[in-house]
Amino acid sequence: MAAELTTSQLSEKHRSTLDQALEVIRTRAYWSPHPEHPKAYGENGTLSAADGLAAFQALQSSRFELDQPGTDAWTGAEVSPYGPALGIEYPHADLDVLLPAMRAGMGAWRQAGPETRALVCMEILARISARTHEFAHAVMHTSGQAFMMAFQAGGPHAQDRGLEAVTYAYAEQVRTPADADWSKPQGKRAPLDLKKSFTAVPRGIALLIGCNTFPTWNGYPGLFASLATGNPVLVKPHPRAVLPLALTVRVAREVLAETGFDPNLVALAAERPGEGIAKTLAVRPEIKIIDYTGSTAFGDWLEANARQAQVYTEKAGVNTVIIDSTADYKGMLSNLAFSLSLYSGQMCTTPQNLLIPRDGITTDAGTKSYDEVVTDLAASVDGLLGDDARANALLGALVNPDVKARIEAAASLGEVALPSRELANPEFPDAVVRTPLIVKFDGGKADADAPYLSECFGPVSFAVAVDSTADALELLRRTVREKGAMTVGAYTTSPETESAIEEVCLEESAQLSLNLTGGVYVNQTAAFSDFHGSGGNPAANAALCDAAFVANRFRVVEVRRQA
Repeated sequence: MAAELTTSQLSEKHRSTLDQALEVIRTRAYWSPHPEHPKAYGENGTLSAADGLAAFQALQSSRFELDQPGTDAWTGAEVSPYGPALGIEYPHADLDVLLPAMRAGMGAWRQAGPETRALVCMEILARISARTHEFAHAVMHTSGQAFMMAFQAGGPHAQDRGLEAVTYAYAEQVRTPADADWSKPQGKRAPLDLKKSFTAVPRGIALLIGCNTFPTWNGYPGLFASLATGNPVLVKPHPRAVLPLALTVRVAREVLAETGFDPNLVALAAERPGEGIAKTLAVRPEIKIIDYTGSTAFGDWLEANARQAQVYTEKAGVNTVIIDSTADYKGMLSNLAFSLSLYSGQMCTTPQNLLIPRDGITTDAGTKSYDEVVTDLAASVDGLLGDDARANALLGALVNPDVKARIEAAASLGEVALPSRELANPEFPDAVVRTPLIVKFDGGKADADAPYLSECFGPVSFAVAVDSTADALELLRRTVREKGAMTVGAYTTSPETESAIEEVCLEESAQLSLNLTGGVYVNQTAAFSDFHGSGGNPAANAALCDAAFVANRFRVVEVRRQA
């Protein structure tokens, strides 16, 4: 297969960026090569806002051609959370044809080596970045994210996570030299001389099982970690969020072909409504790696049953914030209100349980009782979302009817401190939009069936009254140990309390954010610097992104030759 784009051209274009990325994962400083403001696009080959919208609209009510082997039918039933049906049909694959075709290109892809693979992956990401406006609409109308969040989280932030995975993958593969001369002295006899070569060998076909809420942000780390380490990737999107990952597959296939590699190294597995092919795929012997984001039940099933594969899961957890004291009461309330509201709480990092001593907390505004803290937080959320246009821009739309049902059910569980209200979206009248719900609970009566001890995905938070901060720490420990947590937050002015909270999080492997009162929120993480999940508690068995996330996607095979 002739290459239209050579390795030297790729190196000239991307090598300096790879070097920067390698440095920043060492320093953990802020860095991003992908602009996060919409106005940064529209020149130098990137799609403008108008062109991106037009490209998205052109995809609707059409067949999404991929020219991949084994297409036996067409399928697709995506309906935007904002109302309209997308009307896009995707190729349905005969797996017995597609999977062997995917393996056919592995040899050349392995022989290309870590640097070439990294550069090809970076070209894929660069082309995706140029089409960020198009991807933003695709993410918005499959996930329900508001446009700006879909643009940033589904665009540059997702691309950052993909590049981060490529960078870690490259670093781990080149940790072992490709060649070595080995000589063992034998005294007066001639030394024993060998020439050794070391090759990063991929495990096999990787399966990416996409999620509905963040198809690119959660999908790109696994996709690019596997591809950069030499593995073909079969992308199985969530049936309600196919388009963003289908676009990704199309771009990847184009770049692979242009660089002289088999485009079937990346393929799409769209499913018929109700087909549920993830379970079938997960246990096929060809599948050697699985990346999954979604429910705990299916994540646990994958870990237990996909024994032939290396399985990476991000599941559900119960995220907790301990409120002990604060030197910026207004800033704390504002920060928490935004965290509870962003994307209608439909983030795996959104706080759910707010643990507050029943005797109150000390603040720069005086002592505040439990009831006052809860009332003031409710007022802060109301103030943030008081303007409907601003509220719609923050909340987006509910991703599916189950979220709406959970909000309604949670309102009957206890005393409602902040009722959830319905909002109209003038641009999309069919969108289902709800503001956050806050329910009070007495933490002194916690038992295994306490509602706040399980995840309630969506804009639902529980204000839990505890006897003391020490009790809050024990409840935090129990929750993380039994249910897991993607994030933990805490507010305290006490060095001793801060140390105690940190110790619990270190022991239970939970990522901690302390005293956030400004423009950084507990439910946001930055690629190249922040770890998303830890892999050390039940919420996830992997972190995005660290060396452990990439290193077991390949093995090093040695060949020794007599010198």
